Amino acid sequence: MGIESLPRTIEWIGGLDGHVRMIDQTRLPGELVFLECHDVDTMWEAIKVLRVRGAPAIGVAAAMGVVLGVRNCKGKTQKEFIDHLNRVCKHLASSRPTAVNLTWALNRQRRLAASMPDAEIPELKQALLDEAKKIRDEDEAMCRAIGRHGESLIAEGCGVLTHCNAGSLATAYYGTALAPMYTAHEKGRRFRVFADETRPLLQGARLTVWELMQVGIDATLLCDSM
Repeated sequence: MGIESLPRTIEWIGGLDGHVRMIDQTRLPGELVFLECHDVDTMWEAIKVLRVRGAPAIGVAAAMGVVLGVRNCKGKTQKEFIDHLNRVCKHLASSRPTAVNLTWALNRQRRLAASMPDAEIPELKQALLDEAKKIRDEDEAMCRAIGRHGESLIAEGCGVLTHCNAGSLATAYYGTALAPMYTAHEKGRRFRVFADETRPLLQGARLTVWELMQVGIDATLLCDSM
């Protein structure tokens, strides 16, 4: 099995009138459930309670949350639209104030809108959706690059220790620290992963081991005190 056995962590479904579809990570590993976000408040709650977690994935969620928050804006002038955008960004930022990627993604959406002073409001809304999709795609591309550059570190028959979760679930797709393992696995290399449970939220036990098992990588769960 390869990485394609893993469902996408987060994606935008449809056009500007579409929605966000993401894995509800609070339900793992017991069941795989997808959360459909049609409005900004649902996205705010998903970030707040860790339905989506991991810095890169939160950044993607924030960028898409901006679109959910502004697409029904009734403002007729660009100033009214920008004021509305700023309120949406402030609201989303309050969901996880310490999340660096969240603030980064919100600021990127703000800068995009500010760079289009002559644009009509429908054009601005579409541009923000395109930018959110671009942020998601850029993150997956970076993760795959990490895999390509790091896979040589995963030798045949080796053992790898992980802590917390830095896999596909924490990113747009493919993962950061787990990316070299996925690339090595796809090349047919055999190795074992020892995953710490990672208390108190058990990201290692609930998330890392789950996704490694989905792709067929030999994973052993360890309690942190070992």
